[in-house]
Amino acid sequence: MSKLDLGKIREYGSVELLAKQLVEGFITGLHKSPFHGFSVEFAEHRLYNSGESTRHIDWKVYGKTDRLFVKRYEEETNLRCHLLIDTSSSMYYPTENKGKLLFSCLAAGTLANLMQKQRDAVSLTTFSDKIETQTPVKSTPSHIHQIYLELEKCLNKEQPNKTTSVAETLHLIADKINKRSLVVIFSDMFENMDDINVLFSALNHLKHNKHEVLLFHVTDKKTEREFDFEERPYEFIDLETGDKVRAQPSQVKEYYQNAVTSFYKELKLRCGKYKIDFVEADINEGFDHIMNSFLVRRSKMK
Repeated sequence: MSKLDLGKIREYGSVELLAKQLVEGFITGLHKSPFHGFSVEFAEHRLYNSGESTRHIDWKVYGKTDRLFVKRYEEETNLRCHLLIDTSSSMYYPTENKGKLLFSCLAAGTLANLMQKQRDAVSLTTFSDKIETQTPVKSTPSHIHQIYLELEKCLNKEQPNKTTSVAETLHLIADKINKRSLVVIFSDMFENMDDINVLFSALNHLKHNKHEVLLFHVTDKKTEREFDFEERPYEFIDLETGDKVRAQPSQVKEYYQNAVTSFYKELKLRCGKYKIDFVEADINEGFDHIMNSFLVRRSKMK
């Protein structure tokens, strides 16, 4: 599936069947699972018993209290994954195939299927200017099937003039998740481009709570970042606000590119700084290429 096409979903009958077909292809090329549960998680301290191993003594506590305490851990065998999809109007671009949203829904469906094969728990949250859908975190076949149905609903509905509230949504999610999890975000991140600190305050909220964060930055690079349009008069429409600008590409290209390039570089730099896994998802590269490259890289990670 080199190009994103809603016709592919109709050909297979549903997001669920297509996602399962894609996963079978990806798994064939992987040597091991691309996702791993958190092996251990700190639970509490207990007093050290004479004669036992000193391996887990908390020396910082000893320095403060002059008493020996041992860290106790609880085993974590399963992963909890929260899939977050931005469904604001800009994600329905290009409008002829809803390309960015289509990629996000298929990628989320593929990851949900991978998680189910590992018996890991998954939830789906969709949001624009507010949270629109939020499922529980479960691993049952019926629950995963419900996630596929929700993804299809996203693709089948229209979202005219819907703005996004990525930062607010991430803060809400961070407050709700009470166990260490993998949080996967699909968004073009077109919010607060003039003040990226607002976005990273929310992302850092998740990191501070010990969650692993993975950001698929979903864009149509040719038009949204390179502003590659034929030189002729256009009416550019902001899909989220409905604002319109009549212009020739050459009249606005330099200003636009400088602003977008600066934002993108800062976004990628900050993700590296906060140890957020940043995936550049240019929908023109094709679904197979983006996801296969990502999954192969993940499977090589410890």
